[in-house]
Amino acid sequence: MKTKKKYPVEVYLNDQWMPSQEATVSVFDRSFMFADGIYEVTPFYNGKPFRIEDHVARVKYCLQQMNIDFDISALHDFMLEAVERSTFSKEDAAVYLQISRGMAPRSHFIPQEIKPTLLLYAFQVNLADFEDRHWKVMASEDFRWHRCDIKSTALLANTMANDAALSAGYDENLLFRNGHFTEGSHTTIFFVKNKTVYTHPEGRQILSGITRKVVLELCRDLDIVVKEEAFPVSGLKEVDEIFLTGTTTQIAPVSSVTIEGKEMFASQKGEITARLQEEFVKRTRER
Repeated sequence: MKTKKKYPVEVYLNDQWMPSQEATVSVFDRSFMFADGIYEVTPFYNGKPFRIEDHVARVKYCLQQMNIDFDISALHDFMLEAVERSTFSKEDAAVYLQISRGMAPRSHFIPQEIKPTLLLYAFQVNLADFEDRHWKVMASEDFRWHRCDIKSTALLANTMANDAALSAGYDENLLFRNGHFTEGSHTTIFFVKNKTVYTHPEGRQILSGITRKVVLELCRDLDIVVKEEAFPVSGLKEVDEIFLTGTTTQIAPVSSVTIEGKEMFASQKGEITARLQEEFVKRTRER
């Protein structure tokens, strides 16, 4: 879904706060040369962080997978400070952070002595009324790399898939490999069939979503049966509900799915999606 964003007023870059227009990174930073870095987005509801420990833990996992040596101990406080310094410290917001391997002469060889680059800033985002939005989506072949569990800044394939959807008038592009759905270009996919919720198991083909984790917890609390298994494209006609999740997407019902110009699924928001949305609001707002 297309959203209009603005540049932040200030950013935290390599140990100091500064106006965003003054922030610069070397052209030899490996994030520029190789997209050699990771990123994270953490939501704040009415100025309060939601599952911030889970987001920091995911940063740690991604850094470990990429062998980037970076001390994450201060990230929690930096994120809180970013929101506190803003003009929207009591409103809905999110914090974006990016850690690259750092600056070095261009080479496929990864240098051992290198200082990572940290960029972090807060931005406003509308997290309210997500329950009222219905997403019209398309689906296509997943041509991304095979380490989707790493929240890498190398998002070209994702942005191409998302742009293909937006250009065709859709809100998102659901991706599939070998006849089974993996995830959306920037969302996690859930299917509901005969009151059972299906979603792709964790592994290298999908990102381990924080909102995904919350939804699985909600399903357990609500006694909703969950099967973590790859759902076949051929099973779309048998699906009762589909919803997508993500940090700022939250829980979004899908109204239709089109593949190669043919509508394969059409539905309004179902009972299970509505129940999960209601409980999600309680978790995020009533704290």
